[in-house]
Amino acid sequence: METGKTRCRQCLLREMLDPQEYERTVERVRRALSPRARTPDEEYEARLAACRACDQLQNGTCMQCGCMVEMRAMRRDSHCPPPRRRW
Repeated sequence: METGKTRCRQCLLREMLDPQEYERTVERVRRALSPRARTPDEEYEARLAACRACDQLQNGTCMQCGCMVEMRAMRRDSHCPPPRRRW
């Protein structure tokens, strides 16, 4: 979300990209994952909420490991990197 001339550093990609661009990037990849590999919707949203509350989130990227949090959170077998392990 833009605030004046700067972007919110604690934003997820869904808050920084226009809806069409977000759909082309994150949501399309998420839907392409097999149900066995994909994190259930409720858990996915809980993971993103934990990332959103973390001081290591910067412009949709985890500064602890360098991943795009929305991509990492979508895989059932992924986890928050140490030492925080929020999910």
